Amino acid sequence: MKISSRFRSVAVGVIAAAGVGFASAAYADSGTIRFAVYKAAFFIGGSGGEGTLTFHGRRYPISVGGISGGLAFGASKTYFRGTVRNIRRARDVTGVYGAAGGGGALGKGAQVIVMTNDKGAQLELSGRQVGLQVNADLSGMSISLK
Repeated sequence: MKISSRFRSVAVGVIAAAGVGFASAAYADSGTIRFAVYKAAFFIGGSGGEGTLTFHGRRYPISVGGISGGLAFGASKTYFRGTVRNIRRARDVTGVYGAAGGGGALGKGAQVIVMTNDKGAQLELSGRQVGLQVNADLSGMSISLK
């Protein structure tokens, strides 16, 4: 059975296009992130801190800032560490992340959070919190490279 050259060209084109699609999806990578955040709140709160993104063997300094509103009061420091997924380059981690949740700590406590920015970067973080903080709020966090 003879396959026409037109059919063969179309088949090769479809296979090549599918390969490019799979390659770009597979190209997204992950890195590790760690940072410390100081937070103070009395209904409206603010937070700030700094840390490091490690991606493809390089360390990138980052700064973190945020605001929250709702039922929140106290002051704390949280040490976060985790994974950032779905990034192609270090600057993909930059942007605004949003979350809704609640928690609290008196002395020491733990936090776990998953957030996504507008570029699709996903943070999966766990944290160790020190201080007095009670919250049931909406919060946002911004990460930028220094």
